[in-house]
Amino acid sequence: MDERRSKARHRVLKAGTIEFGGGAIDCTVRNLSDTGAALDVTSPVGIPEHFTLFVQVDGRHLSCIVVWRKEKRIGVKFG
Repeated sequence: MDERRSKARHRVLKAGTIEFGGGAIDCTVRNLSDTGAALDVTSPVGIPEHFTLFVQVDGRHLSCIVVWRKEKRIGVKFG
């Protein structure tokens, strides 16, 4: 598979929350860069294309756009 990311991602294991429209879904941040992340989720069903990712340990809120979806993982870019 060709690497299409402009920045290298670093493997992490951090608890996160996908926040949107008054709702929230727990997730695990599996890798992270300055421009995006991969998130493990129970199911990608119902997760909108745009949402805010809250990374508890860092106290950061990141605006996300979904780039790809797999069975239990989604890839996002920040923006």
